Amino acid sequence: MDPVTLAVVRGALEQIADEMDLHLIHAAISPIISETNDCAHGIFLPGTGETVAQGRFGLPVFLANMQFTVQNLIKHVSQKGGFKPGDVWILNDPYLCGTHLQDVVLVAPHFVEGELFALLASTGHWMDIGGSVPGGWAPAAQDIHTEGIIIPPVKLYDNGVLNEGLVSMFTGNVRLPAQIEGDMFAMANVFNVGRRGLDALVERYGRSTLGDCLLEMNNRSEQQMRSYISEIPDGTYFAEDFMDNDGIVDAPIKIALNLTVKGSSIHFDFSESDTAARGPLNLARSTTQSTCFIALKHIFSEVPVNGGAFRPTSFDIVEGSVISAAYPSPVSGYLEPIGRVFDVVLGALAQAIPDRVPAPAFGTVGVVTAGGKHPDTDDYFVAVFPYPGGYGGHSQGDGLVNGTPPVSMANFMSIEASEHRYPLEFDEFSLREDSGGAGQFRGGCGTQYRFRARSEFVISVLGDRQDHRPFGICGGQAAAPSIVRLGIDGKETGLPMRSKAEKLAMKPGDWIFAASPGGGGFGNPLHRTLDSVQEDLNLGYISVDTARAVYGAVVNEDTGKAIVDEVASKALRSNMSA
Repeated sequence: MDPVTLAVVRGALEQIADEMDLHLIHAAISPIISETNDCAHGIFLPGTGETVAQGRFGLPVFLANMQFTVQNLIKHVSQKGGFKPGDVWILNDPYLCGTHLQDVVLVAPHFVEGELFALLASTGHWMDIGGSVPGGWAPAAQDIHTEGIIIPPVKLYDNGVLNEGLVSMFTGNVRLPAQIEGDMFAMANVFNVGRRGLDALVERYGRSTLGDCLLEMNNRSEQQMRSYISEIPDGTYFAEDFMDNDGIVDAPIKIALNLTVKGSSIHFDFSESDTAARGPLNLARSTTQSTCFIALKHIFSEVPVNGGAFRPTSFDIVEGSVISAAYPSPVSGYLEPIGRVFDVVLGALAQAIPDRVPAPAFGTVGVVTAGGKHPDTDDYFVAVFPYPGGYGGHSQGDGLVNGTPPVSMANFMSIEASEHRYPLEFDEFSLREDSGGAGQFRGGCGTQYRFRARSEFVISVLGDRQDHRPFGICGGQAAAPSIVRLGIDGKETGLPMRSKAEKLAMKPGDWIFAASPGGGGFGNPLHRTLDSVQEDLNLGYISVDTARAVYGAVVNEDTGKAIVDEVASKALRSNMSA
């Protein structure tokens, strides 16, 4: 295979997927897609369903997970007569396509010269999916049906003809029918972008050459990933982490990993993890596997992400466990266990290749949803606020401040857009001092925000990381825990489950305060340069008390600006190390 041709084709395919991402982001009606980019697109091999290319603007968790969705759909469609031109399939069944019910997947075939050449997929988060709670995050759910409508694999378009009855069923069961209908048609129209791009490549290179490129791209990614894995010392590395509770039972939930590296292969054994949670903090098996792929991609970022990059992996995951949910386990809070899976992969690999692995990020999406009748329009509204937080420190530097969740990458909706759309008002949105884990390389800071209700509505909260904080590695310290506080009728209070509550009534003037963790620290805090400590102080990342007690820095504030006394600090550090 000519390497220049292969490189050009790969870039062109990735650009097609990027254009699909941007087309949906610009065309979507609901802010969960247009503002937070909660979507993804990919191109897949028609036989194996392996990923060929994927867009860069969507969420990482969807990108790996869509391969499993496509593969499961191929099996289903083969029993129904196969893919046909003009067909578009739709599904959200989490036991087939992972994540949760809000994430709806559309899949369309693309034919060249009368033969199936590729499959195109679009995932978009629907702002509401019915169920007991506005927005679909249901902290008190104990079965999947409480969370919303399940869509099995079914044709949205049959030979180009829209299934209007199916559309009516969707719009008749959700709180935001106009938004959902608009987003669904925007997703379906994205396939025109993909088809146009693929047809142009076929015209340029021919069907045979382009097909060979698709196969070769995956084979080379496999070779490259295996080369990186082979550099990891052989052995088995163990890590475990916990969720605070599942929203129903106030007891920690364990996710444990024995990670074995042998030659150019890597094996993930999660068999010591707890059984499925009663509440909604469960993962589908495919999402667990996808998260492991994302963790590898974070460490070996040079490898193009496609189906070939996933081939060197194998798994032991017990069916019915918290990371392999079986019907009817609820899954709306999947973003919490996904964070623990990501972190235990990092924790295990940090023992083998500490110079390449960052400490865990803030590890909780902490979704706050608000829903009710808008006083100005009398229409139903649903608002969704996922946390930004801090990333972990690493051997080359500090963690990112105010980052999106590393697995989901969902943005926090802008304050201006939120106040314009919804009957609420923000009092605060700021960085959170002392939230990053201390270390030679500090974890990034989390954030904190507070908003007040301007009308009556209900809020739900689905987060974690209050009892079990993001841990540090290589001598680094843990980050600060998350915080959720409410102001109801003039009284401040917490939540019985700390970070989980369902449909709490809010009246004008009531408020909610939420603060995310930072990232874990990397390395001994006493090895951090004093110049860096001084900069942290003046940027508001750490307090004077932390500078002295944790970093051994003596601070002079008489000038109005924090100045670290180098001589006194070295003496203090010497005593602290003794």
